Order: sequence, then structure tokens, then C-alpha cells
Amino acid sequence: QVQLVESGGGLVQAGGSLRLSCAASGSIFSINVMRWYRQAPGKQREFVAAITADGQTSYQDSVKGRFTISRGSAKNTMYLQMNSLRPEDTAVYSCNMVYRPIRDSVLATYWGQGTQVTVSS
Repeated sequence: QVQLVESGGGLVQAGGSLRLSCAASGSIFSINVMRWYRQAPGKQREFVAAITADGQTSYQDSVKGRFTISRGSAKNTMYLQMNSLRPEDTAVYSCNMVYRPIRDSVLATYWGQGTQVTVSS
């Protein structure tokens, strides 16, 4: 059994900041990459940011310079620091991970339930 729990969403004014958290638990041997995705009403889900096990990061162009993804000191945690938020950042943000349930197993993927971020103008 695996769980991904996101937290930190909420309502913020344009220009404000939020910090999202994602905590993974359960039958996890190792995590290859953790990602944030978001889905706005009426739109397809889109990639936001990713961080690999060795700390390499990548971002969607629209969030570069405003969002920062990081791994936590606690095992299997990830954060997304979002600054200079814009109304177009409004979406449900979901955590995703690619992992191995046990040593030498094939990679699996898992999604969290998501957390709502609303940015008012």
C-alpha cells in the first residue's frame, strides 16, 4: 500500500506565495523522480516541475524563476515553493512519483489526490 499526501494549497492574492508539500509513504524501496502536475478547470493536466533522486530539477517554462521544487530532509517528501503567483496558476496541483516498490522491481507510478490552489486577481 502506497500513499501520496499533498498539502499546502489554499487561496492567495496575485503576487503572493504558497508552499505545497507531498509526503510519500508505504511500500517504497526507492523513488526515481517526484513531479508536480496541475489541472485547471476545463484544461488538460500539465507538468509543472520535477526532481530526481539525485536532485536534478526541471520546470515548465511558465513557472521558471517563480517556483522551486525541492526534496525534504524527511525521507520521501517533496516541496513546491510558489512565489509571484498569478491567477493563471489556479489549478488542482497533484503529486506524482515514479518508484520501485521493492529492490529490483519494475518501476511503478503513483498519484496523489491533489490540493487546490486559487490565486485571486
